[in-house]
Amino acid sequence: MNARTPCATRSSAASAPPLALHLAGQDRLRQQCASLRSLAHRLDEPGAAQERESIRTALNALSQAFQATLEWHRSDQEVDLFPALLESMAGSDAVCIRQMAADLTAEHRALEARWHRVRAALDAVAQGGNAGMPSAEVDALASLCERHTAFEDAELLPMAERLLSDPELARLAHAMAERREEP
Repeated sequence: MNARTPCATRSSAASAPPLALHLAGQDRLRQQCASLRSLAHRLDEPGAAQERESIRTALNALSQAFQATLEWHRSDQEVDLFPALLESMAGSDAVCIRQMAADLTAEHRALEARWHRVRAALDAVAQGGNAGMPSAEVDALASLCERHTAFEDAELLPMAERLLSDPELARLAHAMAERREEP
């Protein structure tokens, strides 16, 4: 994992309303990871055979939801937020922002790679396979996601609130909302 050097921070990670949708997505990622972790461990428990079908159904629904949330998260940042932050620093030395964007983009790829491994196991379980979930892999995904979103909440989003104008924040909020309405 990349070591990140935080840029200047604000004491509170509270988000302005334009970034509320993204913050809600951060919370949703953490909740979905916690649910995935719980279901994976339940599936591996002795006596889970009686619950296996309901766990499979829950894992399948969770898999689809997590995939969408992860895609929105990545796109919100890589398509909209990072370019807006870099543009806000046009003519200035934006080394810190460029490095943060590069580090977080690399972490997005690491999250996606780990998710693809977990998703393959989920798909096997959903198809009725008797294999258990790779709990260690699920735990690693959840831990990475928790660290990643905590850094963004503490560093990236407060920076965006400081550097971006109200019209730019509103444009970001609109783009994020539209992304979630796409089929």
